[in-house]
Amino acid sequence: MPLTIRILGCSGGACGDLRSTALLLDDSTLVDCGTGVGDLSLEEMARIHDVFLTHSHLDHVLFLPLLSDAALALRDGPLTVHALPETLAALKIHLFNGVLWPDYTALPSPQSPCIRLQALALHETCELAHGRITALPALHAVPAVGYLIDSGRASFAFSGDTTDCAAFWDKLNEVENLQYVMVETTMRDADSGIAERSRHTTPALLARGVARLKKAVQLLVTHIEPDKVEAVRAEIRAALAGITPPIVPHFVMRGEVYEL
Repeated sequence: MPLTIRILGCSGGACGDLRSTALLLDDSTLVDCGTGVGDLSLEEMARIHDVFLTHSHLDHVLFLPLLSDAALALRDGPLTVHALPETLAALKIHLFNGVLWPDYTALPSPQSPCIRLQALALHETCELAHGRITALPALHAVPAVGYLIDSGRASFAFSGDTTDCAAFWDKLNEVENLQYVMVETTMRDADSGIAERSRHTTPALLARGVARLKKAVQLLVTHIEPDKVEAVRAEIRAALAGITPPIVPHFVMRGEVYEL
């Protein structure tokens, strides 16, 4: 049985029909928990038992409190949130603190909480129903990881939010069955100063990373800021034009499904 990846959200913002980052693996696991999760039915939310977070920024964790609350009576067991220790600490301090949201990590009791926080280490691998997921290096303004989703037949890499990260691309070159690489490219090259401070990718940085790849893959681009979509797409096409073998980028859309 193939492992499916459904794109619930893939924008650098949330307005109109745009949703922030969330990927649904099969029907029980999320990678990030942005506003795209809000399009799921109550029954679909109840089937989610694991969430893997890339980092703590709001556009990637915004729907986590609502997801934890929406299907309390329907979910069998706690919702397990996997992330770096720094990300889990940020959730406890700033989100599940009894002020912005009830502390479901200790309710209804510390022994039987609605949410279980599970620390994840860089390069650690966890088993999925139809494959496995491994934390990949990333470089962002806060501690962050990407993920490699591997069905055994094929792999899908997701950068999370990151600036140029040589270690990310180096790890991908070790993956024999790599098929898809989804990379954020948030800003234009003209925004390189802001991108450097916030540690996001621009078209020039994307091309630098792709040039490190030693294998043919399908390049998927995600997380473009809503007001810069056409400019960033044009710059990416131009930046990738000189790479050999040729790389044709695909700009990810909400609702797309990938099978591994």
